[in-house]
Amino acid sequence: MQKLDAIDLKILDVMQRDASLSSAELADRVGLSQSPCWRRLQRLRDEGYIKGVGARLDLEKLGFKMQIFAQVKMTTLSDEDREKFHRSVRNTPEILECWTVFGEMDCMLKIVAPDVQWYQDFIFHVLLKLPGVVDVRSIVTLTETKNTTAAPLVVRGFR
Repeated sequence: MQKLDAIDLKILDVMQRDASLSSAELADRVGLSQSPCWRRLQRLRDEGYIKGVGARLDLEKLGFKMQIFAQVKMTTLSDEDREKFHRSVRNTPEILECWTVFGEMDCMLKIVAPDVQWYQDFIFHVLLKLPGVVDVRSIVTLTETKNTTAAPLVVRGFR
């Protein structure tokens, strides 16, 4: 795996903000000709820096008026039951993200819901039936201040 240089970082930055650009437009934005830019982009994909490309959808227009962070407490699970939990989470489209966390709770789920009644039903019919789940605490979001998938490509120092 090659070390990333300034041009690689420019390519990643432009791609994470607008992956719909043609290779000619991308090359123009990063200051390369098309062929070397395409080769670098392919290398970045092959090396796993770019995991995939997708469209960001407007969840509210699709009927999901609520985003909820559900904190999940779990009992001790066997390896098999833990895998069943993760498979169930992956197969539940309303769960957008799942993170294992330190602290009082064990997992944090990001869930989209059309309304409170739907979410209440989802808790009882889906979340509490997942393997090992014994408690769910929900944080319902009010206003979105920032929502991005763009990673900071330069780490700042604070000293």
